[in-house]
Amino acid sequence: MKEKRKKIINFLSGHLYIAWLALPFLMMDVFMRILGHDIHYFQPTMVFPNIMFVLLWIVMFLGIALNLNSKAGKVSYMLIFLLYFVFFLVHGIYYSLTGFFFSFHLMTMAGEGSSYILDTILHTNPLVYLAGILVLLAGIFAVRKIPKQEKCNIKRLLIIVTGFIVLHMFTPSFLGPMNESLEWDTWRNPRNVYENFNDANKTMKICGLYEYTFRDFYVTFLKEKEMDDEEELAFLEETYETLTTSKENEYTGLFEGKNVIFLQLEGIDDWLLNEEDMPTLYGMLDHSIVFENHYSYYNGGGSTFNSELAVNTGFITPISYVRNAYSFNTNLFPYSLANLFKERNYRVNAFHMNTREYYSRGINYTNWGYDHYYGLLDENNYDDLSYELDRELIMDNDFYERMFQQEGNFMHYIITYTPHTPFTTTKGMGKLLAEKVYQSEEIPDLSEEESARLYAGETDKMVELLLESLEENGLLDNTVIVAYADHYLYTLQDKTILDKYKNTDNNLINHTPFFIWSNGMEKQTVEKVNSQLDILPTVLNLFGIEYIPEYYMGNDIFNPDYSGYVFFSDYSWYDGNVYVEDGVITNDGQMDEAKV
Repeated sequence: MKEKRKKIINFLSGHLYIAWLALPFLMMDVFMRILGHDIHYFQPTMVFPNIMFVLLWIVMFLGIALNLNSKAGKVSYMLIFLLYFVFFLVHGIYYSLTGFFFSFHLMTMAGEGSSYILDTILHTNPLVYLAGILVLLAGIFAVRKIPKQEKCNIKRLLIIVTGFIVLHMFTPSFLGPMNESLEWDTWRNPRNVYENFNDANKTMKICGLYEYTFRDFYVTFLKEKEMDDEEELAFLEETYETLTTSKENEYTGLFEGKNVIFLQLEGIDDWLLNEEDMPTLYGMLDHSIVFENHYSYYNGGGSTFNSELAVNTGFITPISYVRNAYSFNTNLFPYSLANLFKERNYRVNAFHMNTREYYSRGINYTNWGYDHYYGLLDENNYDDLSYELDRELIMDNDFYERMFQQEGNFMHYIITYTPHTPFTTTKGMGKLLAEKVYQSEEIPDLSEEESARLYAGETDKMVELLLESLEENGLLDNTVIVAYADHYLYTLQDKTILDKYKNTDNNLINHTPFFIWSNGMEKQTVEKVNSQLDILPTVLNLFGIEYIPEYYMGNDIFNPDYSGYVFFSDYSWYDGNVYVEDGVITNDGQMDEAKV
């Protein structure tokens, strides 16, 4: 027994150099994970392939170095180490600046940021450089541990390379299957993230430094790109051959020079916006332009994010395209909402409850031109579910200061959250909200409809605090609020609730509130049919911002040449007089009442 133990000890001590050689690579991967600790993304299926990716690459690196002769082995080890050491520093510096890991596609924009390089390096988190020094020292020490060997062991090297290729091919399958059909959470399916490589932060969490770098290089430079369709290109060239500028009308520049808050209301259906359930929002209608026939419809994966994409960029994706939350972050959006206001020296920031990883909002909002996307869960640690209460968006001290106490004009994009499932007062956020509303009284077990109305009241409380805060800071008279729902309340389990208040027979169920408020303004109603696609050009006109109509799918609702219509994801459409589906025109009582 002692002899066997002695042999084991001798074997381990004789091969201790392998651990020393692996150490610098393990350190770099671990430091990358520590750097990205605030990326709130994890799925259980990530664990095994994550470990496999790291081990496979390290075994591959060491297999090359240890199966060449000593001189070639040391050279190859140092070259591989230095290559990844450079990537390690680049990731650390870029993440310190932006909150995102570096990707090769950014090299196409290197010239634009060249003047900031020195300042960025100087202001990088010092821990990145400390970690870099430790890794470099470990690498210099490790290379000296490569044993002397005169000949190359080509056979063993081929076995290692073959094993690597085979295991590497199968490892992604452990991430689970891809979503080939439309799913609301496709954006966070690890396999989809890995295959599409459209979210650097999530991919780094899945892969680690070495697989991430390989995958990044492959997708950026080697992966076969989708072929351009000549007919589509011809159509686009014809469409954009002659561009026009927006036409002025009686509403052009009505709010020019004012601040603006876009208030995206989670699940606030039209039947919830009433004097009893939402007195503040309902009262705002008396000083608003109210769009009576507005529709927020579902398309392209993630009904909340659909409206964000439409309002911010003027575009949507078809329902068959399931990747809108994480497919366009490398596109340019020079004519986005944020960029056009930023050109006029507005501060542009987004505020929400959820993390910047959810729907990849951190990446998307940066790509749309926002200065910052702020998520309560990124900013604070909570002991309960109070972050799901909409009032927290205003009551949080940091959010309050950023919204109301900065110099200059601002454009804020605020996304509420509370009216979300499940609608109950017996558990979760609903119970917490009920405790706040009823305080010492016994908390009733409300029905789903009653709970939904309670949740809507919380959003209304947030709007009350918003108006109070604007007034406290002398901003009320110089701020416009653009309020709209992201979608109707489809999250109700009991669909008969909707039958009581809406036409649920067809896509007209997507009817939702949309109004633009300015303090003291007399109420105006607009009966033209419109959708979330029309919000961007309409607001640009109201703020006197000239734009090119061909760059957007929607229209300025106040344009006298625009009659008003909405088209839905199944190609049905409605113009206020008729609803057309599969070529069949429907005229029923409710639709006949709507006038253009």
